[in-house]
Amino acid sequence: MPAQMPKRVKWRKAQKGRIRGNATRGNKVEFGDFGLQSLEPGRVSGRQIEAGRIAAQHFLQREGRVYIRIFPHKPISSKPLETRMGKGKGDTDYWAALVKPGTVLFEIGGVTADVAKTTMLRIAHKMPVRCRFIERRHSL
Repeated sequence: MPAQMPKRVKWRKAQKGRIRGNATRGNKVEFGDFGLQSLEPGRVSGRQIEAGRIAAQHFLQREGRVYIRIFPHKPISSKPLETRMGKGKGDTDYWAALVKPGTVLFEIGGVTADVAKTTMLRIAHKMPVRCRFIERRHSL
């Protein structure tokens, strides 16, 4: 499966922007029983998301279910190497998901806590941001 990207977009290029504040949405475990939560802001590329998914599914084999909670919507552009400054903005190099502190990146369901923690550690090694393992808080 190739790196993720949107099917179609309204604008080919986007401004750089800044990632400010903490996540107010997408910060709780919703689908699985355990989650991987980011602790710092950053950009997670489609390839890094895919690498995390492959690492999780390879470790879990056919047990449990992996949920990906982020999607790379933002185009990141770059100019070719050894190109002089100017002459416009570069072409889209890759797609990235903007991640705030508190965003849940991945979730796992249908496995024990030990297996989930080991799996999330393997995913966390592929991520460009510091992450922590969290559990779903059951409430009535």
